[in-house]
Amino acid sequence: MHRLALTLAFGAMFAAGLPSPGLFAAIGLGLAAIGCGWVGYARRAAPGATRIASAAAVTVGTLGLLLGAARVVIALAAIDRIDRMLG
Repeated sequence: MHRLALTLAFGAMFAAGLPSPGLFAAIGLGLAAIGCGWVGYARRAAPGATRIASAAAVTVGTLGLLLGAARVVIALAAIDRIDRMLG
């Protein structure tokens, strides 16, 4: 589970830098990474390295989610500014 979570997390970080649909992919992959990482971290019987990798996936997935959300906010602010300029 931790490998999937890390893959999703780094995919979210990569998608945050892609053009237009990348911001939505970053949000979706970030949410998926947080969920998978949380499930992996919650397993008390798992080895320590697996739990740390899952916690890292939650952290990196959160960063990807926040970067994607920031791009959505910037795009909406730009649309609002253009709308006010055009009257």
